[in-house]
Amino acid sequence: MNNAKLIVLEGVDGAGTTTHSRELSRGLRAAEVQVHTTAEPSTGPVGALLRQALMGRFVVSSASGSVRPPNWTTMALMFAADRVDHCESEILPQLRDGVSVICDRYYHSSVAYQSITGGGPEAIEWIRDLNRYARRPDLTLVLDVPSEVAAERRARRRGEEIYDAEPLQERLCEFYSDLERHFPGEPIEHVDAVGSVEEVAERILARVKRLG
Repeated sequence: MNNAKLIVLEGVDGAGTTTHSRELSRGLRAAEVQVHTTAEPSTGPVGALLRQALMGRFVVSSASGSVRPPNWTTMALMFAADRVDHCESEILPQLRDGVSVICDRYYHSSVAYQSITGGGPEAIEWIRDLNRYARRPDLTLVLDVPSEVAAERRARRRGEEIYDAEPLQERLCEFYSDLERHFPGEPIEHVDAVGSVEEVAERILARVKRLG
């Protein structure tokens, strides 16, 4: 890679975005590319609140006195706020310094998760518009895995998140399989993420190395 790039890894929970952000960073450093790895939700103040919400530890009260997780509109707004802060405080400074950035999830996840958890297809344009000031990726790689493989991987991790229900994850798999349809003109490609960590890492690194 000749210039600093923003590379995003996307996929359903269990696709391996966190593992392969780390593996891609290791591979690029071995090729003497300066790289910074980050993730969303970020480590900033809004990101910390979002992580609590995803674990079901941040809830809101209803008129009946019961509690529930924030609804999809609140989550979409919180993710967009965190993303702007993430860009301004971490992503853009690294890029300006000539350091490529690997981001584990980005605004594509907001469109996928918030539209499916309540917004519906008609909400996609609104969610995209919320994120219009976020820096566009130079490459987004979608890690494709069958829903049953992703479910097996999720079962091995610690803790349950609010989006872990299997019917929801199956719908997310379908959404991610055609992600580029919702982001016309963006450089989005799919990578087969079934196989050993080493095999998948090689596929990802080979594609990223082709960036100009």
